[in-house]
Amino acid sequence: MSRKQSSGWGGSEPAEQHYLVEPRHLAGGGDLRHVTEYLRASGWKDKSRTGGPLVFDSPDGIIRVGYNPFVQPGGWTIRGKQTATRPGWHAVLSPQTPVEIVAGFTDALTRPRSAHAPHVWAPLEQNHWQTQRGQHVTAMSPDGNCFVRFHQSGPAQAHWWAGARDEHGRTWDATFTSTTPMHLVQAFTTALADPLPVMRPRGNVPPTRQVRTTSVSVRPSELAAWQQARITAARAATWARNSTRRTRPRTTARPHTTAGSARTRR
Repeated sequence: MSRKQSSGWGGSEPAEQHYLVEPRHLAGGGDLRHVTEYLRASGWKDKSRTGGPLVFDSPDGIIRVGYNPFVQPGGWTIRGKQTATRPGWHAVLSPQTPVEIVAGFTDALTRPRSAHAPHVWAPLEQNHWQTQRGQHVTAMSPDGNCFVRFHQSGPAQAHWWAGARDEHGRTWDATFTSTTPMHLVQAFTTALADPLPVMRPRGNVPPTRQVRTTSVSVRPSELAAWQQARITAARAATWARNSTRRTRPRTTARPHTTAGSARTRR
């Protein structure tokens, strides 16, 4: 996929038919630009090759987000390199994972971590997901078609697993290693549990009786404005963070004096 293919939301009027789809976990994959344009606006480096998979690297080079539709099963792969203070980790989300849910995770990669301790289950419980605790902790959506599970099969053998299904079978899966930072997993569950519907164009609503749809007429310019607002917010947040780093006063360490270098005045 080229940058030209993955940028630009404009189009000709008049209004086009779209649908608001709920619950969002059964809405289908959606437009990849919802994820990739936010990363680009946040200063991530686009390493994609024309005609190849999408690849974005974080400004510090520690995290890579990729989307590959050319392999089976394909989908999203996000990897964090091991550092001196953090183990390596990775997440895999299948192609039909709704982009709004993927973006919950990837948007969080661009923001500073909150000082509050993360709570993965809180967003689910607050939106009436039922939690069962045992060897594996599982939360089930109110419609019974989506789950999040912390799977513990033995010592040092654990991972996060989420997925959705409809009457035709499994629609998407997502897995996160146990070393995935918890605040990122919480960002994922927050986006997953969000009760607001998501928008899909005509012809892109999954053929399932498990979703509720509301028809709306939307002009391409309106879609462009909504997407631009998201991009503008990402750029503003990035500029603010960079400005803070540039203006933050540096702490100068006091020179170290060895025992043999001290002289006594007389």
